[in-house]
Amino acid sequence: MNFQDMHSRLVSQFGGRITGVNAENIDPWIEVEPAAILEVCEFLKSESDLLFDSLNNLCATDWFDADPKKQAKLGEPRVEVVYHLYSFSLRHTLMLKVKLPRWQGGIAGELPGLPTVSGVWAVADWHEREAFDLVGVNFIGHPDLRRILCSEDWVGHPLRRDYEFPLEYHGIRAK
Repeated sequence: MNFQDMHSRLVSQFGGRITGVNAENIDPWIEVEPAAILEVCEFLKSESDLLFDSLNNLCATDWFDADPKKQAKLGEPRVEVVYHLYSFSLRHTLMLKVKLPRWQGGIAGELPGLPTVSGVWAVADWHEREAFDLVGVNFIGHPDLRRILCSEDWVGHPLRRDYEFPLEYHGIRAK
């Protein structure tokens, strides 16, 4: 099944919950409404003509710049979560994107959230923990959402564009 067919299939199944598509990109992607990501992923894994049995990667990116001119090029400040899927039996790939506000409700420090897909692909457990730790995405319903790379007492999320690295950590000068 080609990319256009997959997109059409998702639009017919989920309608307006498929919120965007970029078929011209080197790696084409389909955008999914945050609240629908779990249902879409379950569908992609279970349908006999799709069978996406592998989550190769899940990552998050902060689209923010303090410089208004640079931010204008980036678009609205946001966090994007990207899912790279693969079907071993059908040998096709698909990339999904979910766009979230940088802060839930516009309140600084309130992490944006979306449903976990760790029940669909077990490996998502680790990928979601990394996205939580480094970018600050709250995966709702995750069985063990805690830091995976930074220590438990680390403050902030190091891959956020406005993150300020501490001058000192446990008495050790960092800068």
